[in-house]
Amino acid sequence: MDPGESSDREDRSRLPMALAAGAGVVILILAGLLLVSRTMRTRGPVAETLPFGPVEQAYAQRIHFTNLKMARATNFLNQEFTYIAGTISNDGTRTLKRLQVTLEFHDPLNQVVLRETQLLITSSARPLDGGQRRDFQVTLEHVPATWDQQYPSIRVSGAVLGE
Repeated sequence: MDPGESSDREDRSRLPMALAAGAGVVILILAGLLLVSRTMRTRGPVAETLPFGPVEQAYAQRIHFTNLKMARATNFLNQEFTYIAGTISNDGTRTLKRLQVTLEFHDPLNQVVLRETQLLITSSARPLDGGQRRDFQVTLEHVPATWDQQYPSIRVSGAVLGE
């Protein structure tokens, strides 16, 4: 047996191990990125639509958004996020069990460049009683560059009311 022949066999037997190790590293990196992207989202777009009939539309006039603040941040993966925070006031007498809002970002020509629907009060959150206020925060991942840098309009687009 030639000494070079045993070296070739050793190299060939190591190749599957090296490929398996490389594939494992790639899978771990992808799983980590997926986990990070999921934990960065506090609330996502609404998957279901809440009722917004005549009763909810009339009550929406009693729901106000104040103390709005906006900030932009970039995470370590160089992804940019826009945060909108403020206070929601339930100035009516009924309880808000769930609340859905639509945010609209405009360009300098006042055309809508982004329309995003979000839940501010979810089924797992404590309801907002009449006369109460609560802070909220919405996180958006992709605000177009054509946005006019003004606060978005926020309007109620769905609600579940209690007594």
